[in-house]
Amino acid sequence: MTRTAFVFPGHGSQRVGMGKEPLARRPDLADAYFRQAEDLLGIPLGRICREGPARDLDDPAVTQPAVFLTSLITLDVLRGQGIEPDAVAGHSLGEYAALVAAGVLEWTEALWLVRLRGELVATVGDRVRGATAAVLGLGYATVVRLCAEAAAETGQTVEATGDNGPGQVVVSGRAEAVAALTRAALRAGASRVAPLDPGGPFHSSLLRSVRGEYAEALIRTDFREPRVPFVSSVTGTRLSTAAEIVVALSDQLTEPVRWTRTVTTLSGMGAERFVEVGPGLVLGGLIRRIAPGARVHATGTARQLARTERAFAAATV
Repeated sequence: MTRTAFVFPGHGSQRVGMGKEPLARRPDLADAYFRQAEDLLGIPLGRICREGPARDLDDPAVTQPAVFLTSLITLDVLRGQGIEPDAVAGHSLGEYAALVAAGVLEWTEALWLVRLRGELVATVGDRVRGATAAVLGLGYATVVRLCAEAAAETGQTVEATGDNGPGQVVVSGRAEAVAALTRAALRAGASRVAPLDPGGPFHSSLLRSVRGEYAEALIRTDFREPRVPFVSSVTGTRLSTAAEIVVALSDQLTEPVRWTRTVTTLSGMGAERFVEVGPGLVLGGLIRRIAPGARVHATGTARQLARTERAFAAATV
């Protein structure tokens, strides 16, 4: 039997208009999620997702809850059609939606954590002129070495903070050091170094100052054992206990995203079909490069969502 992994996107997948497609199918979910979230957080998330302006989605404290809620709404639409995962994973922020899908967190508990995480990242961003970029065409080990050299050259932090797939490595740190790394990567043969917006020191040691506060919030939260196998993008391995998951989420602030290892682990568990649950197409593209034989389905537009539902309906005939 073909096994299915649901994968949930993170920061960077946001766009004005996200969520409109699944809500057109299930208008009741606007009340179930956006209205409750707005009451809890005091942010007009539904309006921002539908109408923008785009600059409001530059603030991690807004973007991250918005992407999280859009993914949950899409998850409910899929489950309403009888489409269920055999395993789940999320890319960075996406882990929180994955944990809700696995029954580890109640969605409002996860929402509070997502909001706090976004606020803490934003406070560091206010103090540190950070930057993030994707290095294309070089291997992870090479980029790690170039980061160390750029950090020594500038006396500032730059680190490899995401192994997204073959030939795609994310780096982040202080802007001056990221600029030095960019020059070095191009000299070393990178095909391109693309700045990522919004920039910031995501998943780097520059977030160490807020890790303690976030760890305290995690400890106060009720985590349960996963009902669906959960693979962490922090460790790239399956985590089976609540305690392991708490540690991984604390580490997530300052550790790189190990997406290559995550997809490889899911494939090793038998996943042949991957559904990107939420806005964007980034994860699907990465998965095709990591596991070329995998079948990948998107849900970010009405056409993609309908195509995914038809594919699963045909598979059950």
